[in-house]
Amino acid sequence: MSTQHLVDMRARLAPRDVAPSEAPPLSGRIHSLESGGMVDGPGIRFVVFTQGCPLRCLYCHNPDTQALCDGREISVDALMAEITKYRSYMKFTGGGVTITGGEPLMQRDFTAEVFRRCQALGIHTTLDTSGFASQSVAATVLEHVDLVMLCIKAFDPDIHTKLTGVPREPSLRFAEYLHSIHKPTWIRFVLVPGITDQPQNVEGLAKFLAPMSNIEKVEILPFHKMGEYKWERMGFDYELKDTPSPTAAQVQQVVDTFRQYNLTVEI
Repeated sequence: MSTQHLVDMRARLAPRDVAPSEAPPLSGRIHSLESGGMVDGPGIRFVVFTQGCPLRCLYCHNPDTQALCDGREISVDALMAEITKYRSYMKFTGGGVTITGGEPLMQRDFTAEVFRRCQALGIHTTLDTSGFASQSVAATVLEHVDLVMLCIKAFDPDIHTKLTGVPREPSLRFAEYLHSIHKPTWIRFVLVPGITDQPQNVEGLAKFLAPMSNIEKVEILPFHKMGEYKWERMGFDYELKDTPSPTAAQVQQVVDTFRQYNLTVEI
């Protein structure tokens, strides 16, 4: 057998270098997209509504975002292609991209990567969250977040559990963590007559927030029943169907309480 024949045989029998298969593109599950959000952070926002939420708030106006398996899957690449279409008006209005839900922290990698790529393009990023997540999960996302809108459902532990089905502690620890890393934050507080308007609940939250220098403002959101039809359509019992929206006097009383603790308040 010739030397060349041996070389050819060994070449055929030797293990071949196989190119590793490409990792599938990172994707997440979303409920919907909105290209002209006006109440989801500064300026006009491109808003991403993610699927999945660990809370079961009695007043939830997006109950169809609660199940992580619902909605539709979208890759980060496809989502960024949509976002970049609106860069000019986001820049003109001082807006950006807001990821809300559901609870965006349930899809940590997806949310973090969208925010990372937005910041790389100079797009302002806002995370709208309940803060119901571990610090390790939060840290991964917050690295790429310019502003946090933190909705603290209630300060009183019993009211929080009744309202959301989960304990208050994770959200409060999240708020403390935001303060420790000096992350600009807007606090959102939904005023529900007969539930969250209890004096010990409102003043307790005001006292808790007062020392936090990273909080730019507190937004008081009067309760409404705009999502009631979704509950009915999904066959759920809407427990707050007989709860009225707060009166102007009730709203003002809560505003005054927060202002007594030198917090900037917006309705």
